[in-house]
Amino acid sequence: MRYLSTRGGIKPISFTETVFEGLSPDGGLIVPERIPTLSQEERKKWQNLTYYELAFEIVKLFVDDIPEEDLKILLQRSYATFRHPEITPVVKVGDIYILELFHGPTYAFKDIALQFLGNLFEYLLKKSGKKINILGATSGDTGAAAIYGVKGKENIAIFILHPYQRVSPIQALMMTTVLEENVFNLAIEGTFDDCQRIVKNLFMDLPLKKKYRLTAINSINFARILAQIVYYIYSYFRVCEREGVEEVRFSVPTGNFGNIFAGYLAKKILGYGIERLVLATNENDILTRFVNYGDYSRREVVPTISPAMDIQVASNFERYLYYFYGEDPEKTSETMQRFLKEGKITFSKEEIKRVQRDFLSRSVTQKETYETIREVYEKWGYLLDPHTAVGVKAGLTFKKELPMICLATAHPAKFLEVVSKALGKDFEIPEEIKALFSKPQKFEILPAEEKAVRRYLEERAII
Repeated sequence: MRYLSTRGGIKPISFTETVFEGLSPDGGLIVPERIPTLSQEERKKWQNLTYYELAFEIVKLFVDDIPEEDLKILLQRSYATFRHPEITPVVKVGDIYILELFHGPTYAFKDIALQFLGNLFEYLLKKSGKKINILGATSGDTGAAAIYGVKGKENIAIFILHPYQRVSPIQALMMTTVLEENVFNLAIEGTFDDCQRIVKNLFMDLPLKKKYRLTAINSINFARILAQIVYYIYSYFRVCEREGVEEVRFSVPTGNFGNIFAGYLAKKILGYGIERLVLATNENDILTRFVNYGDYSRREVVPTISPAMDIQVASNFERYLYYFYGEDPEKTSETMQRFLKEGKITFSKEEIKRVQRDFLSRSVTQKETYETIREVYEKWGYLLDPHTAVGVKAGLTFKKELPMICLATAHPAKFLEVVSKALGKDFEIPEEIKALFSKPQKFEILPAEEKAVRRYLEERAII
């Protein structure tokens, strides 16, 4: 399998090159040259595989430059850190299914991809004898999961930007209490979009990128998307088996379009079975406006109680556009350049209909989020974090006759204040999370300026 840029400006590259490339030099995102589709024989084989086994079958479709035995070891090591034997169990809650993605080290779905990516980096660097500096932006969970994926690993330094005091206290503590020498936390005085803009601009500085071997760990790195495809297909088979059906819907709380894009690829790989994906947003509704009205236009970020979704420019949207435009890099590049200049993309009625063959969408208010957390707990005794609550509310809107699988992207304890307020009382949290409050912290507060972050990086990067 070779990999291309959504903007067509690079020669095909290998998977290993893709892992270290992150953002393409032409400004595009890396995508595989083709999306494999399951045969009936493969489909039958995959139905009863364990999570590890299924992960291996899916990943090897996209990876041909790592020996299969090494790939198996990498995957086993990556998921050995999870607290549940199924890795991503599916739980029936009332009329819906909850796909629990928070059983990893940092209690968030990002662990599923970033434990794998951290081990992948270490493996490839050991073989090459090289060093890398990871640069990323986080709206909450990515940063901690990335740090836990690479902390203490040789030949790697990691620099994570997060919006200062705009992530939950526990999300911040999971990052800032990691004291390993190769970990650098930067609290940026601005929004997540500011953090993301700074990171993208630094990656576009090709001499800087080359000198420090800058590597992405955000969902612009295709290896993360690849790892996330697995739990869609795994849960699809589990729910179909329980319900005796062949079609389901997924509801996905969405900000950066990475998680739901993995679902879109899972839909393509399966060929049939995922009828549609419900794209759930909070008041930062650029993606909902896109699906429902063909209006993809930038607005001011609204701070909400589901901060990981407080995003107005979805960094993975370009990958979807590439497939939407029939894998036409020129059209994709032209459209993204227009968005950069004008801050909006408009789609025709016919194009909206095409989008709606894959997606349904709903924006959920903060009031509805609080209500959903309370109602689900009162009716079924199940606790939701605010992001999952957004997905559940949107999922219930589009439940219809098909089973609805709602992605639980974080443990409720990561949003202690919000969930307690919704319930009107405190709730028990894991001891491991309680312990964070008494640990020392290490982080730097910087202005939302590219030059400040550049200077910090240049002074501390490993070469």
